[in-house]
Amino acid sequence: MSNDRFSEYRVMWVLVLYDLPTETKKQRKIAAQFRKQIMRDGFTMFQFSIYMRHCHSRENAETHIKRVKAILPEAGLVGILCITDKQLSMMELFYGKREEEKIIGPQQLELF
Repeated sequence: MSNDRFSEYRVMWVLVLYDLPTETKKQRKIAAQFRKQIMRDGFTMFQFSIYMRHCHSRENAETHIKRVKAILPEAGLVGILCITDKQLSMMELFYGKREEEKIIGPQQLELF
């Protein structure tokens, strides 16, 4: 077994980004079915209409990409992005404009 089997450059993340029409009841049903199908395949929500899945290799990622392609809706826009674990780890996340408070460790209590 190779030492780089779990390398941050070998482990992949597959992102599915989509914008599907939801103006009619039928379109909403199709969009909901697409979402449920990708979730059944192990994708989890990252943001609204952006789902991601961890894959242990490029080959495994290709399997899941093929599954998404097989269920593409007729209307709307779907993008599939595959990035390495290393690339994902360089992402900066912001929650509004405020800087997140830093967690301060527990303080030592003094007993007299």
